[in-house]
Amino acid sequence: MKKNNSLLNRPFMVLVFVFLYAPIILLIVFSFNAGNSNMVWKGFSLDWYAKLFRNRLIMQSVYTTLLVSLLATVIATVAGTFAAIGFYAMRRKVREPLMTVNNIPMMNADIVTGVSMCLLFVAFFNGWSHFAGWFNTLGPFQLPTRLTMGFGTLLIAHVTFNIPYVILSVSPKLRQMDRNLVDAAMDLGCTWMQAFRKVIIPEIKPGIVSGALTAFTMSIDDFVISYFTAGSSASTLAMTIYGMTKKKVTPEINAISTLLFVTVLILLAVINLREARQERRRAAELKH
Repeated sequence: MKKNNSLLNRPFMVLVFVFLYAPIILLIVFSFNAGNSNMVWKGFSLDWYAKLFRNRLIMQSVYTTLLVSLLATVIATVAGTFAAIGFYAMRRKVREPLMTVNNIPMMNADIVTGVSMCLLFVAFFNGWSHFAGWFNTLGPFQLPTRLTMGFGTLLIAHVTFNIPYVILSVSPKLRQMDRNLVDAAMDLGCTWMQAFRKVIIPEIKPGIVSGALTAFTMSIDDFVISYFTAGSSASTLAMTIYGMTKKKVTPEINAISTLLFVTVLILLAVINLREARQERRRAAELKH
């Protein structure tokens, strides 16, 4: 009976992978097509990649995407690490409800997060407009009365949805850490900041790196939340691709999608390799 189940599972698994990756493989193949068609192969060529790098609109969106992703990763990693340490220092009855609240944004639909943040920014801008109008009648200098969504709101949105992933990555490393290490370091003359820098950070460093890589991957791959919070003055790579597909799907879109897929694949591979290395190191420490 078990042999029959295994014989049925393998073809089913193959069909699942074909269903998932056949469209992506087709997209990658036709990004090297010499012609304009996405159906007829006319020979191997790198022309579409050359045209891609000469496209000013796409290059600007790539720059915006990388800048937002890097800044959001740094800010979210720092904020998430300190938040995880704060959760770790709390009592269990207080920590568990807060961790549940922290996990909600990760399970929540992106469309809900994007729309809610858009409404929040609009409400804040309306309130700021009234405040600035009142302040300008009193103060010696003038405040801008009209704020709009753009790079700043886009960055805030990315930091907001990245922080829970960092907390989730750092928290297990804090639980694995011996609580007595910090007390021992302070008994030996370290200040709390020195103990934090020389004891806590090295202990939780794998979790911080994993959280940062996850945050960067989520940020560079986001479309829905960016679409609702970027406004008209900023555009990420995913938003630019979406705008291009409204006109005509050309091999240029295939090329940029291939590069995006390879980038995310490399980041995921790095994360998985780091986790596998940590598991082997942990297993070796247990043996000794």
